[in-house]
Amino acid sequence: MKTKRIEKTFADLKQKNEKALVGFLSAGDPDIKTSLKIIESMCKAGLDIMELGIPFSDPTADGPVIQRSSARALKNGVNINAVLEMTRKIRTFSDIPVILFTYYNPIHSYGAEAFYNDALSADADGALVVDLPPEESDEMTSKWPGNELALIRLVAPTTPFERMKKIASTASGFIYLVSKTGVTGSDGLNTDDISVHAKLLRSVTKLPICVGFGISTPEDVKRIAPHADGIVIGSAFERIIEGNPGNPGINEILGEQVSRLKKATTSSTRR
Repeated sequence: MKTKRIEKTFADLKQKNEKALVGFLSAGDPDIKTSLKIIESMCKAGLDIMELGIPFSDPTADGPVIQRSSARALKNGVNINAVLEMTRKIRTFSDIPVILFTYYNPIHSYGAEAFYNDALSADADGALVVDLPPEESDEMTSKWPGNELALIRLVAPTTPFERMKKIASTASGFIYLVSKTGVTGSDGLNTDDISVHAKLLRSVTKLPICVGFGISTPEDVKRIAPHADGIVIGSAFERIIEGNPGNPGINEILGEQVSRLKKATTSSTRR
C-alpha cells in the first residue's frame, strides 16, 4: 500500500530522533522543468515528504505568496495531468512520500475515481483536499475503489474536541495540524497554543501530527519540533522562488534552505 511509504518514513525518522520536514511547492512554478530541478535538489538536501500543489484559480486557504505561485503555474498550463506526470518523474530520483495538495474542484472536474486510480498509477502516496470537510467527502471517497491513497485531514486551532475525534477517525497517513487561524504564510506563532492543540489531537489519534502555517525559519522549526512529528513549510519556499525570477541556481538555493531547515528538526525532541 502507498500509505506504507508514509508510515515507514515516520518510523525511520523516529528511530533517528528526527522530525519530518514536509515541503510544499506549487507544481510547475516557475515552470515544469525548473520545478522538477528544484524538487530534486530539495529531496537530495533532506526533504522527507513532498506536498505537490495542484494549481487552482481560487486557493482560498492560501496566502498571497502561494496564490501567486499557483497563478504562475496555471499560466504555464499546469493541471492535474501535468502534476501526475511530474510525480512520475519525481520517482526517477526520489522515493520520498508525495502528497497531492489540492482543492476539491479540480478533482471533481477530473473525476474522483479517475483521480484515485491515476494518482496511484503515478506513484503518489496521498491527497490533501483542503476545502473538503469530512461531512462532504463521501462524494469523493465513495468513488475511490480502495484505500491505498492516504487521505490527509486538516485540524484547525478552532476545531472542537468532538469534531477533532471525527476528523481523526477518517484520516490516514498523517494529520495536518494548522498552527493558527488565517491563511498560509501569515506571521505569528504561539508555541503554547500549538502544544495544547497537539496534545489534544494526540489523545484521539495514533497518526503522526504535522504542524504547518506560518513556519518559515530554522528557529520556527526548533520551536515547533518538540510538539510535532513533522513540520510543514510552503510559503517560505515559494517566496524564494518568487524572489529569484530567471535565476539558474534557484534549485541550489532551495536545496540549501532545505538543508538548514532539516538540521533544525533534529535539535529538539517531543515533550
